[in-house]
Amino acid sequence: MTTSTRGAAKAPAVLVLEDGRIFRGRAYGAVGETFGEAVFSTGMTGYQETLTDPSYHRQVVVMTAPHVGNTGVNDEDPESSRIWVAGYVVRDPARVPSNWRSQRSLDEELVKQGVVGISGIDTRALTRHLRERGAMRVGIFSGEAWAGIREEALIAKVCSQPLMKGANLSAEVATQEAYVVPAIGEKKFTVAAVDLGIKGMTPHRMAERGIEVHVLPAASTVEDIYAVSPDGVFFSNGPGDPATADHAVSVMQGVLERKTPLFGICFGNQILGRALGFGTYKLKYGHRGINQPVQDRTTGKVEITAHNHGFAVDAPLDKVSETPYGRAEVSHVCLNDNVVEGLQLLDQPAFSVQYHPEAAAGPHDAAYLFDRFTALMEAERA
Repeated sequence: MTTSTRGAAKAPAVLVLEDGRIFRGRAYGAVGETFGEAVFSTGMTGYQETLTDPSYHRQVVVMTAPHVGNTGVNDEDPESSRIWVAGYVVRDPARVPSNWRSQRSLDEELVKQGVVGISGIDTRALTRHLRERGAMRVGIFSGEAWAGIREEALIAKVCSQPLMKGANLSAEVATQEAYVVPAIGEKKFTVAAVDLGIKGMTPHRMAERGIEVHVLPAASTVEDIYAVSPDGVFFSNGPGDPATADHAVSVMQGVLERKTPLFGICFGNQILGRALGFGTYKLKYGHRGINQPVQDRTTGKVEITAHNHGFAVDAPLDKVSETPYGRAEVSHVCLNDNVVEGLQLLDQPAFSVQYHPEAAAGPHDAAYLFDRFTALMEAERA
């Protein structure tokens, strides 16, 4: 990515998809060029949490909601220390933010962090194109330097970029040093959380339940995990293709062999799927947003959930599967397309979900999953 912070308000911009579809608009955020996988998010709000979610690393996010930036930016809502999206696409950015918590505009924050975006394009047409053709590589080019470049040259530049399929990205977004999130109130349990791209609200949700969370780097070993004497082990969300995450799969298998209570979300769900012997595959355009309907098959309850995943687990929906660690079944399923949204072992305390129960941003329907994890640790201690 190359960027400049000058001239964004008036600079022309062009969005180029790898299949040759082109959209023209105006620069939004920093001026320059950027590349990534074009995906769309259906969230009506929560753009600050979306931008700072490490799972969006190397993705250019298209917002389906037309008005973005209305509430500005503050220093309390980020889910990590920086913006991770590779680029940002909006239709009508707010001219003036209006919210009592706002400290600066979204445009100013994008410029400050060097994030290249584009505004003023038909995001409905772009979203329909991605739904029909699938997520694909994209480039955003803004500023006078690109005004005279032939479209064929821009398309070729986009097509030279790496694919998301086969990308191993967790180590690029995870913490390099272990740190501790202390329990709020009385400490009841210790959890080792393997950071594959963790969001800040996730350990906070556990801390609210009296859990001291030791957040560990993605390269941590089984020995590193048990060095903190955990009551439970957690595997986080994160970017990239789960088919490349051999180290995380091996570490999780080590945890399963010890039968320690285990909980995974998003990328962690895909890692559990692989650890149990299931395959993974790339979805056509993925699930991203805060309004996805999921059924908990163990209770029959339907919940509205926050998602951000482009890959899924290939596990049978209609039967209990035998695995090296006992019987396993699909515990949650997406009601839109029957994609696997959760797994659980029946013979030891381990489960996972594909979505984001920390609800940052999003509905709180799935908060019970942190209580379910706590209950597993309580039962193991008893």
